[in-house]
Amino acid sequence: MKKQFFLNANIVDPKNSIEEMGGLIIGETGKIEAIGKKVNQNNIPSREKYVDLKEKYIFPGLVDMRVFVGEPGFEYKENFRTLSNAALAGGVTSVVTMPNTSPVIDNVSMVDFLKRRGRDKSKINIFPTAGLTKNLAGTNMNEFGLLNKKGIVGFTDGTKTIQNTRLMSRIMRSAFDLDALVIQHAEDNELSKDGQVNDGIIATKLGLQGIPDYAEKIIIERDLTLLEDFNCRYHISQISSGKSIDVIQNKKETVKFTTGVSINNLSLNQNDIGDFRTFLKLSPPLRTEEDRLALIKGVNQNMIDVIVSDHKPEDEESKRLTFSQAATGASGIETLLPLVLELYHNGSVKLNKLIECITSNPAKILKIDKGSLSVGNNADLCIVDLYKPWVVKKEKMISKSKNTCIEDKKLQGKVLSTFINGIELFKC
Repeated sequence: MKKQFFLNANIVDPKNSIEEMGGLIIGETGKIEAIGKKVNQNNIPSREKYVDLKEKYIFPGLVDMRVFVGEPGFEYKENFRTLSNAALAGGVTSVVTMPNTSPVIDNVSMVDFLKRRGRDKSKINIFPTAGLTKNLAGTNMNEFGLLNKKGIVGFTDGTKTIQNTRLMSRIMRSAFDLDALVIQHAEDNELSKDGQVNDGIIATKLGLQGIPDYAEKIIIERDLTLLEDFNCRYHISQISSGKSIDVIQNKKETVKFTTGVSINNLSLNQNDIGDFRTFLKLSPPLRTEEDRLALIKGVNQNMIDVIVSDHKPEDEESKRLTFSQAATGASGIETLLPLVLELYHNGSVKLNKLIECITSNPAKILKIDKGSLSVGNNADLCIVDLYKPWVVKKEKMISKSKNTCIEDKKLQGKVLSTFINGIELFKC
């Protein structure tokens, strides 16, 4: 590989506190050799060819902390190859995969299989999670020690929540002893039973069973109370309401934990569901505009650490049903960055804070050496035209499943190129 020189770029790298005009040099081994304002036309050999980015932006490759992949068992919805291509189109170079496949990722042999498939078929960095409990059944705790040694970055039951408080305390104790990361989807089963949308006026209007915001709040309160005695690495997968933000704010001073939010809950509210738009049937559900604004405030006030795509591909047959029968989830990995940039363009959140939530923060929580443009690191990065307008069209999506919840939405900001280990794997 020849050395590559990029000049006249707006570089944003929150981990290294870089937000300046400058350049980037990728060495022959695919690692970053130099970065920042010191890299310019006067400081590189005159014989070298360079790419003039004309003030386009360079970000670290995105780290998406909540992605569902169809392999094994649901390859008709998504597979490693299609996931990789969709991720690269969105500037995502590293993903954390959920364990609810078929069979479930809850034992060493399945982890070995997943890592082999990821290595052979994926172009991006795959960081798998395993189930907190056997078969994600919420009854018997998994073997954290063995799975930790196999390179599992965290443990979660995916879209399910540990309901049993005694079991949750045992999980936290073991996670503390083994320095394992617990990732919890917060939702009380009884309160959310048969729920389809946020509990409120929209649920009443559509005649659907609602999911109250306190179904989320109760689990968060319980877990953060347990965390006072069993202070393990604990991450709330994604929150959706202002009440949850209040609980988090009250507990931040007494216990250490991290919090995530789906870009869907930051960008949309329950009114967007309209007349039974099943592509907006999500978990957690879209809530009120007041909740959405509270979540944005939570990002600004460091109550929320990570923004995820919650990429959950579903085939069209699973979505073209009545609202109560339709599958939950949306495809979103290739629109994560443009939706995040929308929050910058409308003045909701500063750019540096947003990029931090999708690069260095998730990498820090996961303890992986990604999400930054540090010298010596693999050159995982994306080049972005921050102001390029475009429209989301289902037929142009790269993901195998096209269940986007923002079809026909006008966005501003487009990934032009994505590099992994210094190799350009996507070009717009």
